[in-house]
Amino acid sequence: MSPDQASADRRSDFVGGEYPFTVHDFTRLAQILRAETGIVLEEGKMPLLYARLAKRLRELGMDSFKSYCAFIATAAGADERRRMLEALTTNVTRFFRGPHHFEHLRTQVMPQLATQARRGRRVRFWSAGCSSGEEPYSIALTILSVLPEAAQLDVKVLATDIDSDVLQRGKEGVYSETALAQVNSELRRRWFGPAESQSECRRAGPELRALVAFRNSNLVGPWPMKGPFEVIFCRNTVIYFDEDVRTQIWSKMAALLSHGGHLYGANYHGMLPLQHRGQQVAFNVYSRETQKSDGLDARGGGFERQWEAK
Repeated sequence: MSPDQASADRRSDFVGGEYPFTVHDFTRLAQILRAETGIVLEEGKMPLLYARLAKRLRELGMDSFKSYCAFIATAAGADERRRMLEALTTNVTRFFRGPHHFEHLRTQVMPQLATQARRGRRVRFWSAGCSSGEEPYSIALTILSVLPEAAQLDVKVLATDIDSDVLQRGKEGVYSETALAQVNSELRRRWFGPAESQSECRRAGPELRALVAFRNSNLVGPWPMKGPFEVIFCRNTVIYFDEDVRTQIWSKMAALLSHGGHLYGANYHGMLPLQHRGQQVAFNVYSRETQKSDGLDARGGGFERQWEAK
C-alpha cells in the first residue's frame, strides 16, 4: 500500500465515534447543507457535524451515517432532512449583541423613524437569521425606548430564521434572568413580565411581542417579503456562507432597503453591493442613498401581504 493510500485510509473513518463516519459521508452532508442554506463546512468541521447529528441517528435507531445519508435523500426522509439542517445551523445569540449597532439605531436612526411613524407612515425592520428572538426583541426594545407607543402605530419587526424550533422559542418570548442581564433594568421592568410556572424566567410583554412577527425563511431560497425596510439586521449569519452567496444576499438586501434605510451587517469586507447603493455611516452600518431611482413606493408592500399573520 502506498503512503498516500494509507493516509487516505486513516482519513476514511472518524475515529472515536459511536457511528461509522467517513469523509464521503461528510462530503454528502456538507453538499446538502451548502445547496440548501449556503453554509460552507470544510473538512475540519467533521467533529462538529458528527456531534450535531449523532443524536439524530440515535433517535432514529440508525447504525451508520451512510444509512442516514441514504434516508434523507428519499421522500420519506424529507422531514429528517429539515431537522438535519436545523441541527447544523448555528444559533449563538444574546440580547443587544454588538451594542454599538443598537446605540447607533437608537440615537441616529430612530428619532427620524419615530417622527415618520407618528405621522402615520409604515416603518419596517427585519432581523435576518433571528435565532431564538434575542436580536429582534433587542431591536423592538430599542424602538420602544424612543417610541413607547410603537405597538399602536404601523411599526413592525420581521424576524426570520430557517430553524422552526428556535422560531417557536422566539414566539413564546420566555428568557432566563441570566439571558436578560444585558437588558437594562428599566426596559426589563417595563416590557417584560413574569413567566408562568418558570420562576427564574421572564416573558416578553404583550406590547413587545406585538411588534415582532416570527416567520420561517431561508436566505438562500426565495424571499416572500418585498419590502421596503427602513432597517435590516443581518450580521453573523452571513459569515458561514461562501463568497457568491454572500454577494447575492447583500445585493438583494440592498434592493429591499428604503431610500435612506440602514443595514447593520457583519464584520466582513465583502459588502460591496451595499457600497454601490449607498455609503458606510458607522462600523458595519450602511445607509442607502436617499434619491428615488428605482420606483419603490414610499409605503411599499410590507411583509404582511406575503405572509399571513399566524
